[in-house]
Formats: sequence, C-alpha cells, structure tokens
Amino acid sequence: MGRAFEYRRASKEARWDKMSKLFPKLAKAIQVAAKEGGSDPEMNAKLRSAIAAAKANNMPKDNIDAAIKRASGKDANDIKQIHYEGKAAYGVLIIVECMSDNPTRTVANIKAIFNKNGAEFLQNGSLDFMFSRKAVFHLEKYEGNLEELELELIDYGLEELENLDDELLIYADYSSFKELSDEISKRDLKLKKAGLEYIPNSPISLNDEQINEIEKLLDKLDDDDDVQAVYVNIE
Repeated sequence: MGRAFEYRRASKEARWDKMSKLFPKLAKAIQVAAKEGGSDPEMNAKLRSAIAAAKANNMPKDNIDAAIKRASGKDANDIKQIHYEGKAAYGVLIIVECMSDNPTRTVANIKAIFNKNGAEFLQNGSLDFMFSRKAVFHLEKYEGNLEELELELIDYGLEELENLDDELLIYADYSSFKELSDEISKRDLKLKKAGLEYIPNSPISLNDEQINEIEKLLDKLDDDDDVQAVYVNIE
C-alpha cells in the first residue's frame, strides 16, 4: 500500500528546529482529540493514539498534559480539522490534512505552495475515488508470530498486516479504528502512532528524478505550521 510522506524535516533541519515545528503539530492533534472525545486516554482511542505519537517523538510529558488541559479552554473550539486536495506533475495526487484556527489563512498558504511548485489546487471531493480512508496503526517492529497475530486481530477489524524493516503496519476499515485500537492497547504491542489515513487505490511509480522533484513540493507542505500530514498516490 502507499504510505504517507510525513515529517521529513529530520533530514534537512537541526534537531532543535525540528522539535520546535513538530511539537506544536502534535499538541494540536492531542488538543483536538481531547476536545472531541474527552481527556481520559483510556476512554478515548483517538487521544490515546495522539499521545503515543507525541511520546514516540520525545515530546515532554508536561507538553502533553498542557495540550490536554487546553482542550477544555476556549481556544480548543477554534481549531478546525480540514483537508485540501491537489494534483502535481507526473499524475501525482495529493491530500493535505490540516488543523487550523484560521482556515482562511491555511487555504491561502496551501494554494500558494501548490501554485509556486507547479501543482494544481483541486476542489474537495475530486479525489474521493482515488484514495480509501483507512485506520492505520504504526507499531514498533514485531518479533513474534505474525500469522498468529493476524488471525487474532482479524476479529477486531484488521484487513492487512505489513511487517517492514523498521515497523509493523496494521490496516483496517476506518470504522474499526476504536475497536482495533482498544485491542492493540491490551496487548504487548508498542504503538508509535495511529489514525485515519488516505491510502491510494492505484499507486503510481516514479523514477528517482521525478520523486526528488515531487518531494520538494511535499517538503514545502510539511513545513507549513497548519499541516498535519500529506498523502500521495506514489507507491
């Protein structure tokens, strides 16, 4: 399956600068999750996953607690979850997920990035049939019996399991997110992050030169403070 191009700042920025940009994004995700489903991660699968992602990126506990606390404040109401769609060179399709307290600013920024990098801004819904919304769980590499794990998790909505060199990926229908998240939390599995992601239905192949060109656009999108994740149809 295709995978999201997310957070590539590590390769091009110093560690302190990476954290100064990444932590506010993680805090937004925590804040929105807590606002939507409550501040108890045991009862809120989305919040539990957002906290796991923050911990995996070494976000201090004080920052995590502060983000949860802000969910009950007036500022939490101002953060909106929005997404934008676009098309770049070589048939590359793009979905940009954002969290913003000023959608007018955000859409202007995304449009400008697209325009300056040879991409076209599309009307939302244009890519509905090109991507599938899936619950995706990123776990630390699993050393146990994969077939046994797969059979056990099928009852909780698992559709596909992919064991990569550095992590274990679990895919499920978006409607199974909470049930599968709850089951994973009961097991000896180390969750790095989880959420609803856009998976391309027909991934395309590009050569190295084309990928380098596209990644310049993706990096620009990633650098925007309101962007949480960028998804493309590259295999």
